[in-house]
Amino acid sequence: MKTVSKTLKIETKKKIELIDITNEVENFVRESNIKNGFCLIFAPHATAAIIANENEKGLINDIIRKIKEEFPQEYNWEHDRIDDNAYAHIASSFIGASKVFPIIDGRLIRGTWQNIFLVELDGPRFIRNVILQIIGE
Repeated sequence: MKTVSKTLKIETKKKIELIDITNEVENFVRESNIKNGFCLIFAPHATAAIIANENEKGLINDIIRKIKEEFPQEYNWEHDRIDDNAYAHIASSFIGASKVFPIIDGRLIRGTWQNIFLVELDGPRFIRNVILQIIGE
């Protein structure tokens, strides 16, 4: 069993945005030379998340709109007394900070319309880390 890791450094530009990292993940899988295993994609941040979905502009806008509806910035969040970003912490908790994809025959397995996104929930940020770790043989 072999393990390889890499950290992507991503600059975000907006308060809430989706950044497609599919190409970076797939390139890392190819470079790893692991034929069968798993790829973990993890955002080690309390106000960011990882999702898999279609990279279509309208859908991306819909996802952002739904995040804003479900986790409003203007609300009586208790955490806002400390730091004015409770909505981002709560959204990250519900969306999730990681995804795992299988690797079969050296390829990352994902659905036809599944791209991998970092979801920025409290930007812009100069650097967001996304840790990629592959375990396999």
